[in-house]
Amino acid sequence: MVKRTKKYEHAFWERNMWNHRIKILQEDYTVKYGKIGGFKTAEEAEESYEKYKAEFDQKVKQRFIKQNQDITLKDYLIYWYVSIFSERIKPMTQYITAYTVYSFLLPNIDDDIKLKFVSTEYLNNVLSAAAKYCESSGNKSREVLYIAFRDALKQRLVANNPVPATKRYPRKKPKVKVLNVEQTRVLLRMAKYRNWFLEILLGLYCGLRKGEILGLKFSDFDLQNRTVHVQRQIAADMKLADGGCKIEEYKLVERDPKSENSDRILKVPPIILVELCKRRQKIEMQKVKMGDRYIDSDYISCQKNGLPHALASLNGELNRITKRAGLPHITVHGLRHMYATILIERGVSLAKISGLLGHGSVHTTFEFYLDIINGTNQIQDFMNQNFVPGEM
Repeated sequence: MVKRTKKYEHAFWERNMWNHRIKILQEDYTVKYGKIGGFKTAEEAEESYEKYKAEFDQKVKQRFIKQNQDITLKDYLIYWYVSIFSERIKPMTQYITAYTVYSFLLPNIDDDIKLKFVSTEYLNNVLSAAAKYCESSGNKSREVLYIAFRDALKQRLVANNPVPATKRYPRKKPKVKVLNVEQTRVLLRMAKYRNWFLEILLGLYCGLRKGEILGLKFSDFDLQNRTVHVQRQIAADMKLADGGCKIEEYKLVERDPKSENSDRILKVPPIILVELCKRRQKIEMQKVKMGDRYIDSDYISCQKNGLPHALASLNGELNRITKRAGLPHITVHGLRHMYATILIERGVSLAKISGLLGHGSVHTTFEFYLDIINGTNQIQDFMNQNFVPGEM
């Protein structure tokens, strides 16, 4: 459990010692985040933090702010993100902003364009190029540029902010619904004694899609290495009658994962392995009871006869639990969003999160998690005290 103190706000107690976070400026101008420990007191950790911060700030200034030279737009954006903006925002926002700066903006900015000479027309060209990456990239890039130039104006590095006059890029926000700490606690408490507890854990702590959960088999789990191989999904196979308005045939089939990146191996927390063993025992008993009527496909989530559950079954169970508990309605995809939230708050990069979620590209991950809720610290603390996702 992580413990903090109000007096020394950057020190935290973890693994029987005091620690603090550090930032390292790398050669490619990106910032690597980490932590250092071994301090006997919170005061020692706080003093070390201030020393590391001063050294970091000095390196940033030496690299980007040169006396009697005009700073370029590229150098200013890096300096602004590293030394100004990242200091006043939460970790989640840091990753989104860093991705915007380094992936959407910097590749489309000329190396020699001076900050003070940047025009609205020039920024329109930059934003036009940035908007091609994904649906939200233009909107977010414009937002980041606006804040950066607003700060440049305050520092008197520019005479005006050219961003408000640039073309607007609206963004259709994906609906990301998650539960807060207490709501999550209630959900798990109620789910624990029901038939779908294992499936809910797989959504919340492995970020699996509905079809991926239903397609899992006992053979996909490596108990020794605490991993699961996500390599198939259960999907609907429909045959439409002539005219395409009526379903003539409907059945559930095994299919390859949603995309090539969706075939992945994930670490699983101990609680899932415990529940997996319970599920195996339950299914073995059901096999004896059903005899020849049991259709054994090795599924961990199945009907009494061994066949896959209907695709709507897990969401139906979540709906029943949330209604009885007076909780906001949440779906399996909502559990998946909560998993991503935990990873973001733990400092996992967007590229890594994209791989763990099985997204087709990092841009898809960026699209969904621009506006993750502000309560992520509380969610992470709750998870740390219960069953933390496996080490990345």
